[in-house]
Amino acid sequence: MSTPSSTPRTVKIPGPDHPITIARNPARVVVTLAGRVIADTTEALILKEAAYPAVQYIPLKDVDRSLVERTDHASYCPYKGEAAYYSIPVGGERSVNAIWTYEAPYDAVAQIRDHVAFYPDRVDGIGERR
Repeated sequence: MSTPSSTPRTVKIPGPDHPITIARNPARVVVTLAGRVIADTTEALILKEAAYPAVQYIPLKDVDRSLVERTDHASYCPYKGEAAYYSIPVGGERSVNAIWTYEAPYDAVAQIRDHVAFYPDRVDGIGERR
């Protein structure tokens, strides 16, 4: 019996049937929770994938690391790779595994390396300020 980490993963390349685009967001992006600024950046990337809502990927260097904790949770996307997760303790149960990151993303989305994304329903706001 093999463990999940030793099971070969299907790798898919974005294309016309499943497009993925990544562009720099010219706005300042601020993520808040429980009256705290969790992240504040002028270097966010906007990832648009197929019909999914656009996602802000924020450089990890612009996240207040004192407010987040790495978890053991993991998931897999055949277009992006293995995802690791962080929780935000000040948000309580709602903010468990609120943040995901692709530490070794596939080549097609290599720009999101060293960036994180937040589930909008697990924080109070992901706001753009121009």
